[in-house]
Amino acid sequence: MKTDELIAALSNNVEPVDRRLVGRTVAIALGLALVAALGLVLAGLGVRADLTTPRAVTFLFLKLAFTLATVGAAAVYLTRLARPGGERKISLGLAALPFGAIMLLAGISLGQAPSSHWDRMVMGDQWLECLISVPIIAIVPFAVVIWAVRKAAPTNLVQAGAFGGLVAGGVSAVAYALHCTDDSLPFVALWYGGTIVLCTLAGAALGPRLLRW
Repeated sequence: MKTDELIAALSNNVEPVDRRLVGRTVAIALGLALVAALGLVLAGLGVRADLTTPRAVTFLFLKLAFTLATVGAAAVYLTRLARPGGERKISLGLAALPFGAIMLLAGISLGQAPSSHWDRMVMGDQWLECLISVPIIAIVPFAVVIWAVRKAAPTNLVQAGAFGGLVAGGVSAVAYALHCTDDSLPFVALWYGGTIVLCTLAGAALGPRLLRW
């Protein structure tokens, strides 16, 4: 076969690429991950009993604002990273913004409180439960997210894995917030933020193995 004939044969019946397919796949995975995390929390931990009070609702809103902002920013970047060369379109500023905001609010909260209260504000009653629960709950969301990214063609597997872990950790923290009764902003910044970072580091370590193609 001549070169011109080969080119003509390859160009027959070419279908246009659906540019939204990766975004839809990640969005579906995100929805499934959230459902899985909520199901695990409801079945294993339960919802905090005081959600009928304005104070509990207010602090739950603050927790959800932080965790959902984290998930939203990470999901945008994960969609980019799922495509070949997507790492060139990544700026970590947006992904780090929710963490910077919660740390700033935590610092203001500590500054307004007597130093004798700081230990209680930072450690709370559920720090160990939070440290264990968020990464464990994140396992299923991480598996779902990795499944979605594997259907694309990421070229930076470390970054893709890291953002997969960031999404999973954020989704897990969203669900865990419905159970947790420790509401101080320093607690949220350290233990929610810290466990999400742990999930991110785990994702970075596992990405090259799980996303290899």
